[in-house]
Amino acid sequence: MAISSTLFGIQGDALVLRNQRMAMLASNIANAATPNYKARDIDFNKALGEATSGNETEEAVNDAMGYRVPIDKSIDGNTVELPTEQAQFAENGLKYRSTLTFIQDRMSDVMSSLKGE
Repeated sequence: MAISSTLFGIQGDALVLRNQRMAMLASNIANAATPNYKARDIDFNKALGEATSGNETEEAVNDAMGYRVPIDKSIDGNTVELPTEQAQFAENGLKYRSTLTFIQDRMSDVMSSLKGE
C-alpha cells in the first residue's frame, strides 16, 4: 500500500487523479485547433473508486478515461469545445486545491504529533 493511501487515505489518491485529469484537460485546451483531435476526460468518480479498491492510479485512469462527446460538431473533426474545457479545468483546479489544503492540514497535524505539541 502506498504511503499516500496509508497516511492520507482517499485524499492522496484523489490528489494524484486530479493532477492527471488536469494534465488531460490542459492537453485538450492546447489541441483546440488541431484537426481531428478527440477531447478526452476522466470519469473522476469511477477512477477514484477503482484507485481506492486497490488498483494502481494509472490503471484506474486508463479504465475511467473516455472521449468527450461534443455538442456542436466541428468541420475539421476536432471535438474540443473550449468553453467546456476551460470550465472543467477551472472546476478541477478548485477541487485540486481543496484536496491539497486537506493534505497540508493533515501533514501539519502529523508534524505537531511528532513534535509532541
